Amino acid sequence: MTQEIHPETRLGPVHLTVSALDRLTDFYQQALGLQVHWRSGGRAGLGAGGEDLLVLYEAPGARRAPRTTGLYHFALLLPDRRELARAIVRLAQLKVPQAPTDHLMTETTYLSDPEGNGIELYVDTPEDGWFGQENGRFVARDKDGLLRSGRDPLDLDELFTHLQPGDRFDTPMHPATRVGHIHLHVADIGEAMRFYHGVLGFGVQIEDETMGFVSAGGYHHHIGFNTWLGHGAPPPPPGARGLRHYTVVVPHRDELDRLGAQVRTAGLPVEQRPDGLMVADPSQNRLLLTVQQ
Repeated sequence: MTQEIHPETRLGPVHLTVSALDRLTDFYQQALGLQVHWRSGGRAGLGAGGEDLLVLYEAPGARRAPRTTGLYHFALLLPDRRELARAIVRLAQLKVPQAPTDHLMTETTYLSDPEGNGIELYVDTPEDGWFGQENGRFVARDKDGLLRSGRDPLDLDELFTHLQPGDRFDTPMHPATRVGHIHLHVADIGEAMRFYHGVLGFGVQIEDETMGFVSAGGYHHHIGFNTWLGHGAPPPPPGARGLRHYTVVVPHRDELDRLGAQVRTAGLPVEQRPDGLMVADPSQNRLLLTVQQ
């Protein structure tokens, strides 16, 4: 029986292949307020002043492969509603298309970067309700237990009450921002669940015919996956734009070694790297297992 993954497991940097590094770094600085932490040899690391949140690799001429597995969106978790309000206003002022949404357990806005990589900016709001699974189907309930869609438009009037006089919308992203979760396109929900739950030991939060959510420590989800591009979608060809890999950070070396042993016991390939263990899910979405620094 697979041992549950350590409850302090979290996500780290998301690594993307892009065709125009200057354009993308400009976008992430101007639209989101990320900082360029470093840049070297066609690569750049961006974040909010601490750990990198995003690493971009330039491949001039790279193109996006349609209807393949890979990134649906990566999600940056903001520390509070005030920061989400600032982010939404900033995007609106720059006329960046976005979709503010109320998931009850989270408040969020969705957008895409200029190369089509999906982005979510969100804040956790468990005091407002819950979403999960009841009798094998997705259910959302508000704080009074009433059924809701879980996908309502966000009440921006209420959100903007969290802004304070003098707030600016062109300042860097809050340093407490971190990668909260990632959502992937996969070829098969059952195969993905057997890997993320059955091999790595993430807890199952939601599983239906087209979508799965798994997490460590009972969080609503660290990793989501769906077959909304079609069951059996192929992986993108090497060198395509989009997800290179994402990062799963465990709290200590013993946990990393244990996970590596579980992956090998399952007969799956493991690439030993100086910064951790690179593995791939059945849809060839790659993830780096690494240790908290």
